[in-house]
Formats: sequence, structure tokens, C-alpha cells
Amino acid sequence: MELGSWSIIQPGTPWALLALVPLVVYIVMVFMGKSNNAGIFVGIVVGALLLGQGLPQLASQFLTSLGSSTAMIGLIIMTGAGLGLLMNKARITHTLVYWIVKRIGVDTQTKAKLVLIICSIIICGLLGTLGGGNAIIAPILIPVMASLKITPSTTATLFKTAGEVGLILGPLTGVTLITMKVTGLSYATLMIGACIPFAIVWMLGTWFAAKRVQRRTAGKEEYEMTDDMQDVAEITVDRRSKINTIIFLVAFVGLIVYGILAKQGTSYALIVMIILSAIVAICGRMKIDDAVSTLVKGIASQADMFVLFVTIDVLLTMVSAGGGFDALSELLGHLSQGSPTAVMLIASVVGGLGIEAAAVAEIQIISDMFAQSAVAAGLPMTMFAISLLAATRLTGSIYPTSNLMGQLGIARAHNTKEVLQACWIAAAVVAAAIIIWSFLGVAILT
Repeated sequence: MELGSWSIIQPGTPWALLALVPLVVYIVMVFMGKSNNAGIFVGIVVGALLLGQGLPQLASQFLTSLGSSTAMIGLIIMTGAGLGLLMNKARITHTLVYWIVKRIGVDTQTKAKLVLIICSIIICGLLGTLGGGNAIIAPILIPVMASLKITPSTTATLFKTAGEVGLILGPLTGVTLITMKVTGLSYATLMIGACIPFAIVWMLGTWFAAKRVQRRTAGKEEYEMTDDMQDVAEITVDRRSKINTIIFLVAFVGLIVYGILAKQGTSYALIVMIILSAIVAICGRMKIDDAVSTLVKGIASQADMFVLFVTIDVLLTMVSAGGGFDALSELLGHLSQGSPTAVMLIASVVGGLGIEAAAVAEIQIISDMFAQSAVAAGLPMTMFAISLLAATRLTGSIYPTSNLMGQLGIARAHNTKEVLQACWIAAAVVAAAIIIWSFLGVAILT
């Protein structure tokens, strides 16, 4: 993007920090309760005025952003939502949950909580959505929780963290794809060096926090069974559903393995989604019109997310063109004094207080803000990836966000105080681990 003739900001000057104003406007509006898209649109208007952008320049930038990798990830997420509806219609999701529940043999609270965690991680990781994934499995799992006297608050606590862990582990989720893009790490390296350790620490912290919630709420709250809940003992999985599920899993694993071995890029994920959608539709013996209609319905449900990804690319391009990120990186470099430990901690803290409910956009923002400082300080990319995970995941554990409230609703819980306190405990465990690793990791990996 070229600056307009009447731009009041020039890169490389002390005034370049003003290029961050559009981003600040966006963040402030989000904290005021406005939608992400509303905040971004206002930020773009402010950026256009500061950088001297006329209507032709803005139109050109939107066209460029439509072809960006960020927009591609948005399209992948939309297609994933369509695939999720097809899987639900073919009863693949229900079959997976049923198999997990029956194989483990749920007869204790510990087993029930483990089943919930496993199901949530797998389904949210496959579908790439927190709310959508848990909403599908909740009617099946809640009766299991109710029969063993596990309280709604405990269920909500586990749903939230397990679902988000699924998002950071799933090979085709937006969080995974954008993190691989900005760090340049392969899927295997990202998982081993960042995501799996982060997930284990977070899940352990949540496990102990959930046990605390259960002790404090036992006898004070309980589930009331409703008509839409499904008793696992009464669920039957027919032969066709089993075959559909097996074919889906084989195809999914095969496509992922091929993608890794062939070193495919981000765009490959879109082809995987399309192929899997076709496989599910064929196995489910759906008429082509019904299959396409279901796919399109799922895609349409994520239209606002796609708009978010396109517009955030425009906003960040403006900030970058004005030299805002370069100026910020230089400032942070002075503050951190070139210390990789300091860069990691600063990036984690800033992100942890960042923009909720827009994980992909937030990762891109935090990367633009800190990537140069991380490289200059010699911070290993796996450690920087951990900062990015903290930047997106801890936000929803600090204050009541839409992600948190959504999981309360799905779990049919009302005790926000207990669930939020549990999130604080889990987040504190993660924060402590990040602080320790920011020192040990630098000593070991550099």
C-alpha cells in the first residue's frame, strides 16, 4: 500500500507510531462492547484519513486483501463449518462421541470428565469451532454428567478449555493455520514445540480447577433433564453410520499425512475440506442438492468471520504501511534490551489482554507487533508460538467473554463466578509455566 499525497504519517519518523491509532481504535471499540467488524471498519476509516487514502486506493487494497492468506484461512473456516453440518447430518459426529463414551465405560466422575475432555478436543479440533463443536456433543454428554452428579459449573469449565485445546491442536483449524503461517513452523514442529506442551499445562490446571468447582458446587446445583438430551444407553449407531465414520477418519488421516509429507501450504486445507465434504455426502447417500445446500448453509453461518478476516488484513496493511509496527518493534526492542525472555513475556501479556473472539486476527496482530523483535532478539519460533497461544487463549480466561458465556450456555450453567475463578486458576498455572519456560527455554534452545 502506498501512502497518499496528503498522508500526515511518514514511516521512519517519530510520528510513525501514530500509524497504530487505527488498531488502537479497533481494540478500544471491542472493549466497549462493539462488534469486531464494527471496530475494524471504524479503524479503517481512521487509517484512511491518517494515511491519505482515497476511495480508489481503498478499493484496490480490499481487492488485494481478498487474495491474501488471511482471507484464505477465513474461507477454510467457512468451509469447515459446512463440513461440520454434513458430518452431523451423516451422524458421524454422534458416532464418534458414542464410541468414545462406550469404549471408556463411564461409571465414575473421573471417567466422565475424561470422556468430556476427549470428545470436546476431538470434535472441536475436527470442526474448527468452539461453540459449534461443544454444542453438538453437549446433549449426549450432559446426561452422562448428570447421572454421576457432576455439576453444570464443572461441565462448563471443562467444555471451555477442552474445546479451545482442540482448536490449537487440530491440523486444519484457523488458529493452527495462522500460527504456522506467521511462525514458519511445520505442523509437527509447532505441535511438539508449542501446542502440545501448552495444552497439557492448561488442561492440567483446568483439571484441578474443575475439581475445586465440583467440591464447591456439589449439592448446590444439578442438571435438570430436558427432552433434547440423549441418554447414551438409548443411543443406537447403525451399520451405515459406523461405515461412514470409519471412511471419514481414514480419509481425514490420509489427507493430513499426505499434506505433511508433500509439504503442502495453507491452501491445501481448503481442498481437504472440499474432498471430505464430498466423501461425507457420498457416504451419507445425500442427494447432491441437499448436500450442497447443507454445505452452503454452514458456509453462510461464518460469513461475518470471513468479512472480519478480509477487513483486518486491510487494517493491518495500513498500520504496516505507515510504519507503525516498525516503530513499535523498535520501541519494544529498547524496552526489552534485546532480551528474548523479555520479548516472550511482553508478547504474552499484551496478547493476554487483547482482542477476544477473533483468534486468527489477534494472532496476526500480535505477530505483526512482536515478530521483528522476536527475530532480532533470537527468540526461537517455538517459544514465540507459545506467546501467540497465550495471546489468544488467555483472553477468554481473564474476564467474562463471549467464548466463556457461550460455554456456560452450552453446559446449561449459571454460576459465572465459579467458572471464571476456575479459569483464573488454570490461566495462572499457564502463566507460571510461561514465565519459567521463558528463562529455561532460552537457555536450552539458544
